[in-house]
Amino acid sequence: MIETDICIVGAGPAGLSAAAAAGEAGASVLVVDENFKAGGQLFKQVHKFFGSENHKAGTRGIRIGEQLLDRARKAGAVFRLRTLAYGFFENGVLGLYDMDSQELGLVKAKKYIFATGAIENVLPMKGGTLPGVMGAGAAQTLMHLYHTRPGNEIVMVGSGNVGLIVSYQLMQSGAKIAALVEAAPKISGYEVHARKLLRAGVKMYTSTTVSEIKGEDQVEEVVLTELDSDFKPIPGSEFSVKADTVCVAVGLSPLTELLQMAGCKLYFSKVLGGFVPLHGRNLKTTHDDIYLAGDCSGIEEASTAMEEGRIAGIGASAEIGFGTDKADELIKQAQERLDELRQGPFGDRRKSGMEEIFTEYEKGAWA
Repeated sequence: MIETDICIVGAGPAGLSAAAAAGEAGASVLVVDENFKAGGQLFKQVHKFFGSENHKAGTRGIRIGEQLLDRARKAGAVFRLRTLAYGFFENGVLGLYDMDSQELGLVKAKKYIFATGAIENVLPMKGGTLPGVMGAGAAQTLMHLYHTRPGNEIVMVGSGNVGLIVSYQLMQSGAKIAALVEAAPKISGYEVHARKLLRAGVKMYTSTTVSEIKGEDQVEEVVLTELDSDFKPIPGSEFSVKADTVCVAVGLSPLTELLQMAGCKLYFSKVLGGFVPLHGRNLKTTHDDIYLAGDCSGIEEASTAMEEGRIAGIGASAEIGFGTDKADELIKQAQERLDELRQGPFGDRRKSGMEEIFTEYEKGAWA
């Protein structure tokens, strides 16, 4: 049995920020992650971040990951990678599985922070089980962690920032984007990302969907169909695009299985990506010993995940007696930066979604 002050599940931007904050407050910290490398999405984000100096504007995601990892290690955080957190039990113990030694273990912590992230949504498509059909995040993982180009001629489904950014990165790897397909009438991601693709000659099809993926042993051809204003296929509008890979970027859903096992109450929010654990502004859940941070608290992006990680790390540490003299002020500063991030045309809806979660939590009806 491993004992620690704080156990963090997930070593992405939220988990690393929480580890650094809790360690700097003086708590002992164990970070568990199933991947072979800490950093999560940051080590797949080779583009420069937007925003303010507070949010690492102008710095590539991979460098931010390196900085956070170094800070967490200097703060004394212990990392167990290639380790799966498989269950949370009634006595407040977390079950671990070491994928290298194939041994089981247990952790008992005073407080837990779940930074488990999100999973890519699946789009049902005829032929969607053929080899070569994958999530855009999976394609990004193949490129940036395993240095493997997923395919040569690619159809990207979805025009949010993930679809746009990964398309550009695929082109940088030497692949051709045969088509970028969006069911909505207009591109949904940032214009700056879309214009990079347009300048490179990528064909973007709005009000269009994938009706079928064809091939014998792998993707060979993608049939596209135009949609009317009610998102219904227009008969006779079908046309085909040659491709060997289809990448799907149609959103994410919070990963909450462990939080459900722990008994945390969930609340459905369409804006935040689905069922989200109820939590307060300090990121504490309905379980007295569990905090959360990052996409499992509601789908946003890496900058908000890092701020949430700081809040959770500081709050969890203070609750067991570490860094109490500075906790309130540091949390206030982080919350102000979060509010700044949640402003603007893409932030307002997410902010309103979070406010709804906070309101439900504060009602205390779940107690």
